[in-house]
Order: sequence, then C-alpha cells, then structure tokens
Amino acid sequence: MNLLLRLIKVFPPELSHAIALNSLKILHFLNLIHLFFPKPKIQRVSLFGMDLVNRLGIAAGLDKNGDFIDSLGSLGFGFIEVGTITPMAQKGNPKPRIFRIFNENAIINRLGFNNKGVDHLVKKLKKRKFNGIVGVNIGANKESSGQDRINDYLTCFRKVHELCDYITVNISSPNTPNLRDLHQSDNLTDLLNAIEGEVIKVNYAKPIFLKISPDESRESLESIIQAVDESSFSGLIATNTTINKDNLENPRYKKLTGGLSGKPLMSKSTKTIIDIKNISLNMDIIGVGGVMTKEDFHEKINAGAGLVQIYTGFIVHGPKIVNELLK
Repeated sequence: MNLLLRLIKVFPPELSHAIALNSLKILHFLNLIHLFFPKPKIQRVSLFGMDLVNRLGIAAGLDKNGDFIDSLGSLGFGFIEVGTITPMAQKGNPKPRIFRIFNENAIINRLGFNNKGVDHLVKKLKKRKFNGIVGVNIGANKESSGQDRINDYLTCFRKVHELCDYITVNISSPNTPNLRDLHQSDNLTDLLNAIEGEVIKVNYAKPIFLKISPDESRESLESIIQAVDESSFSGLIATNTTINKDNLENPRYKKLTGGLSGKPLMSKSTKTIIDIKNISLNMDIIGVGGVMTKEDFHEKINAGAGLVQIYTGFIVHGPKIVNELLK
C-alpha cells in the first residue's frame, strides 16, 4: 500500500487525487479497507451540539461532491465536511491549478470551486450509508456578485440543510474573484442577515460555521467575530488557505497565485485561533491548517479549537494519518 501511495504521487495532482479516492472506494466496497487502514479507537466527544466518535475531521475540498462519503467515513474520522458546493456546476479555474511541494509538506491550489453543483450533492447525501457527522461547505458561483452571490449561499442552504449535520459558509477561498470581500463588515452583515432569515424560516437548529481567511488584520478579525457573535452562527472554522507564501523555502513557488496549505500554514492558522480566543473566549472553533503530526493536532486543540480538520496532511501521508493523529 505504501508503494501504491508513492506511485500515485507520480501522476498529475488531480489524476492522483481521483486514483487515490477511487481506490479507497473500491477497498470500502470490497470490505477490505480495514486490512490496510485500521480504525482508530473511539474517543467520544460532544461539542457544538454534535456527538462525535473523535475530534478529527476531513476538511472541505477533498470530497467536493460527496462522492466518497462512505469510504472516507470508514477510515474512522469523527466528521466529514464535503464541498465547497455551488448552486450550478462549474469547471473551476484553468489547469495547471494544483502544485504539490512534497519536500515542504505543502500544496498551492487555485481550483476555484470546481464542483458538480448542489443537486448532485443532494443525491449523494440522500444515498450515504455513513451514519457519522457530515457537514456541507457552501459557496457561490464564480460569475455571481452582489445580491446574486448572497442568493447562491441561500440556494445551497435551502437544498442541503435537512440532509447534513452542520453547514459551513465559505467566504475565504482566495481562488474565486472578490469572494474574500465578504469579510468586510457591511458585506458580511448582509450575508449573515440573509442566512439568518433562512434559519428562522426553516427553524434550523443545527450548527453553522463561518470559514475565514488566515490573512485578516486584527481589526478585520474583531469585526468578523462581532458579526458572528450577534448572529445565530455557532462559530468559526479557522482557517482556509493563505495567499502569503513567505514561509515557503523554494523560491520557485513564492510567486504562484493560489492558496497555500500544509505545514507552512500551521503557525499562521494556529495564531488565528489564539487571536480569536483572545477576542472572544467563548467562540467555538474548528481548527484547520498544517496538521501533519499528533503534536500539530494537539497544538490546535490547546490553542482553542474544539475540533480539528486535515486536508494536505491526508494527501501527503495518506489514510494512515488518521490513526497516527489519534493514537
């Protein structure tokens, strides 16, 4: 299996991604997945109104369309987040759009919310057999702006809210033009108020998280936290990828556009968690960004995250990382 994982990395990034996930799906179908990747011991925890088998989740972006919920769930994750999903299917940005920097445990991506659309995800959510916690990360189509952009979030919310255990509102991808403008106070208030209206209309009582950028100033972070505190949102996911490449050692990648994830993001995303807790001690946080080791996992929790997600660590180290983090 380790040889297969090494061979997969030779292929172009998106082909490697598809081969790896489909291989897991086949192993799950054949009921062989635990021969290669034993489930970790159950470490039950109740947080944010959810009962989980452990604190470790897979971040949005790995399974954008909900095609691999059951196979990923069988690895022993406490929760799985699918998406980012948009109302209409879209191809995303032109290739090449993923750059793997294995010697630095890092990835730069400029995918641009490529996905099959919310209706495809709805079908997958209805068919899933995994009975663990599943969250849906919602976003906006690339061509949408202004009120149309807000309406995109509302469309996704309406279609998935009954089929998942929590919802994440993604305003922080650097790869959709002007999406991060939603961090600005007036724009964010408009979005949160619109979602608040839907929450009231459908009597939605499950958690909602706002996924934020690690590149915000202290002033911006304070404004975001105030807006979330005044809304029905449960908390924050900290953080998405960073556009700052200063922590990369290889100068070849420093000027690439796109979001940087993996080990070079670890300290920055963890600092954001600490800053959030310094501003609002009671803010609920899902921590994500740069987790590669058990020590990284616990560092996020000690910083103030109740739950932790991985993405790049899963791609770099493969499914064995689930057990390694939860030992």
